[in-house]
Amino acid sequence: MKRSCGCILGTLMLFTGNNALAIENNAAVETENKVLQGFIKRQVSQSMSVGRAVRSITSHYPQEAETIVSVALDMYPDDYREIIHAAISAQPTATSKIVQIAIDKEVSSCPNIVQLAIEADPSYVDFVVGAAADSSPDELKDIVRVAVLTEPDSADTIVQTLTEEHPNELVDILTSAIQAVPVVGEYVVNALLAIFPEKAEDVVTTAVRESAGQREQVRKILETAHQAGVESEKLKEYALNGGAHEDDVKEAVAPK
Repeated sequence: MKRSCGCILGTLMLFTGNNALAIENNAAVETENKVLQGFIKRQVSQSMSVGRAVRSITSHYPQEAETIVSVALDMYPDDYREIIHAAISAQPTATSKIVQIAIDKEVSSCPNIVQLAIEADPSYVDFVVGAAADSSPDELKDIVRVAVLTEPDSADTIVQTLTEEHPNELVDILTSAIQAVPVVGEYVVNALLAIFPEKAEDVVTTAVRESAGQREQVRKILETAHQAGVESEKLKEYALNGGAHEDDVKEAVAPK
């Protein structure tokens, strides 16, 4: 983790009344952490909330968000929810780094951290899922599920971001998204066909299969795929392979 020790260390020394010394490398980092720990403790004692302390310090020193979150999580691991939420609320552009730190420190499960981060600032959902998937690729399905459940309106962005980074997992990502929130089927299909038109068979067949029993959703998915450029004959083939009714295909390709 990169740290510009001069900024926090130099400024916080003003609060502690000590003189900043020219300390290098590991010694500088250790000194910086000790100063920051003391400062956080005082802020917590004054505000009675670690979240308020983290929000305040991060707001004043946004370029040091990583260091602040890292130290705060080491000091108050049980308050990880408050720390993550406060840090992201104060410095949303550091969301992916904050998520990465929380996952690396194992303060909670990766999906739980994803949920907390999205709730703190839904507009950075793509950064959240991207960082989480990179850190915990084995938990990709759960990351998708939790992200879509937490922010269903961003399901297309979530799926698109993750499939661009993990194209070989397209089917699993799509399956997890639709299983979590079935009504997002048409939107995630549209998002995937926009970047992977050559994978129309996997996209359509998977989406139809996972929406089986919900004919209205199946029809919307097929209409979306047809409008995205999937030819009628191919669409029929993919749809039937996914378990759709032939009438659903006819209705989807019929002139509107």
